[in-house]
Amino acid sequence: MYHRHCVLVLIALLIASCLPAHCPAQEAGTADSLRAAARRLTQSAPDALPKEGGFTSGALGLQRLNPEISVTGDILWSQTDDTGDADAYSDFLLRGLGLHFEAYLDPFTKFKAAASLSEHDAHLGEAYMTRFGILPHVSVTLGKFRQQFGVVNRWHKHGLDQVDFPMPLRMVFGNGGLNQVGASMDWTIPSLAGFSHELTAQFTDAENPCIFGGNTDQQPAGLAHYKLFRDITDSTYAELGLSGLAGRNNEWTVLDAVVDEGRNVVVFGADFTVLWEPTAKMRYRNLTWRTEAYALDKDIIAPDGTGPDNIKAWGAYSYLESKVSRTLILGVRGDYFEPDVKPYADSEIASFSPHAVTEDGAYRWQAAPYVTWHQSPFVHFRVEYDHSDGEGTGPEERRVWLQCIFAAGPHKHERY
Repeated sequence: MYHRHCVLVLIALLIASCLPAHCPAQEAGTADSLRAAARRLTQSAPDALPKEGGFTSGALGLQRLNPEISVTGDILWSQTDDTGDADAYSDFLLRGLGLHFEAYLDPFTKFKAAASLSEHDAHLGEAYMTRFGILPHVSVTLGKFRQQFGVVNRWHKHGLDQVDFPMPLRMVFGNGGLNQVGASMDWTIPSLAGFSHELTAQFTDAENPCIFGGNTDQQPAGLAHYKLFRDITDSTYAELGLSGLAGRNNEWTVLDAVVDEGRNVVVFGADFTVLWEPTAKMRYRNLTWRTEAYALDKDIIAPDGTGPDNIKAWGAYSYLESKVSRTLILGVRGDYFEPDVKPYADSEIASFSPHAVTEDGAYRWQAAPYVTWHQSPFVHFRVEYDHSDGEGTGPEERRVWLQCIFAAGPHKHERY
């Protein structure tokens, strides 16, 4: 029907254009009548007109199935002054080019993954799916993820408030923190007396080399984290967390033999955070105080043949930072770690450093003031000065960091 009306209109316009040019009055009258007829034809069949967006195959909508992709970059320059035998040196480092993927698989399930590329290698940071609402207020995560021990262990390095993880966290779990494969259950507990609660329980492979280096039986590890938080005022928020990690090691090198005997290892943690952010000036002013403590209790078999033994080490950090303008943040962090003392800590048979050292009264501290400038939500610059020293834990060290972090894509600077 629509095509027939179009043909009639075109024929009418063609006839009008062919009328003799020497009869102006007749030509004008005929043209007006043809235009009127054309209007009647188009108005008489409005349903025959094409509708906008009338696609039926849906092929152009398949791109909605693609995951969202973001890219982050973490570039460092450092100048180190080591008071030991080594000379001062400087270094440029592309710590990581992060590829971040995120997608909803269905209305109940979300997928996230993060991989990091550096100059020399590539590794998988996280890859997991979360099923929401499997029970009321309960979600379940499966895959490889940074574990919820305290607060900052969950974050990626490009999302930290300082250049690197706090020193006690690195001493206990290693430079990469606690990141393992398994399952996690997160339960948002109903509020009680104005307080909100969350409980996280995780069951993973025990593969962290610092904590579970002798777990050749592949026995799993369990982790629990409880968080209590509330708004104290309209501008002040407080959060308290308690963490516990438990697992086993079974293989020990003793003198010239390998001993298979299961021994427990436990790590306890506590964290406390206070955030003050005035509601009328939240983009320009805030103040954050965060503190975490770690305690390691590790049963071992001594490598010198003296039998079962135990290593106890602990550490803590605290930092205070303030947003002084919309783009500028000032902060300072203090770290402290105290290892155990064992005469065999650095033996060639088996080393237990940094959890244990050979010198009595050993400890290490670090002070780290820093300034972060947010050029935009996509580009951050940071200057940090680290000064560390102690007894029995290495020489004094002073280091200046310059850091540039950039992000492209929909997720920007997500911490995890």
